[in-house]
Amino acid sequence: MAQPQTLVSHLLELRNKVLRAVGSVLLVFICLVYWASDIYHYIAIPLMSTLPVNGTMIATDVAAPFFAPFKLTLILSFFIAIPYVLYQIWSFIAPGLYKHEKRLMAPLLFSSTMLFYLGIAFTYYVVFPVVFGFFTSIAPEGVQIATDISSYLNFVLKLFFAFGLTFEIPIAVVLLCWAGVTTVDDLKAKRPYIVVSAFVLGMLLTPPDIISQTMLAIPMLILFESGLLAARFYSSKDDETDKDSENDSNNSIMP
Repeated sequence: MAQPQTLVSHLLELRNKVLRAVGSVLLVFICLVYWASDIYHYIAIPLMSTLPVNGTMIATDVAAPFFAPFKLTLILSFFIAIPYVLYQIWSFIAPGLYKHEKRLMAPLLFSSTMLFYLGIAFTYYVVFPVVFGFFTSIAPEGVQIATDISSYLNFVLKLFFAFGLTFEIPIAVVLLCWAGVTTVDDLKAKRPYIVVSAFVLGMLLTPPDIISQTMLAIPMLILFESGLLAARFYSSKDDETDKDSENDSNNSIMP
């Protein structure tokens, strides 16, 4: 019979998991840092393609040409290493979960990763061309558009995180329904309030323009409806706990 772990052993295990997660990010960063400038150029393509002929980006800070690509590459390394980071989290908490919780968490971890990547791809290939095309087209006559590379990086990272987190809405809906915090029917009844909240949240998370707000709010509503469909396939936490307890009781009285 396995001996219960002490608090110190849990802390040592947690430290090892954190070190492995950080090490995976650093390993990916070391592999990518040589192409940092190329990576930044790729991220800048949506803006550069909308600038006038001979339009360029500028660096108003002396160190910006180095630190902007460096920062982007480090964050990209974390994005790439997310599956391994989540695996380390999963391997740490999995021994303390019930069977029904493991059945729930394993697919949700995979789905949340894929949805986060999908949100970033949606931002780059759909949102950026529309937003940057709109911004450059409404510039007053005589105004030359020359975006600072650090400001541009902060702008795109904000949208990446906003859309990446927004695409996690189905996961949040499933977890809320499974935990018994709410039900699918309750969420359906509150749909008008959720529609308004989606546009308000889109206004807060995106730049102050109606296009970005709408392009975030509409996917939020679609993802919310997807979450309602997915939540129907999961029983509530209490129901599954009762089932596990019944199974354990039956197994204990069997000869």
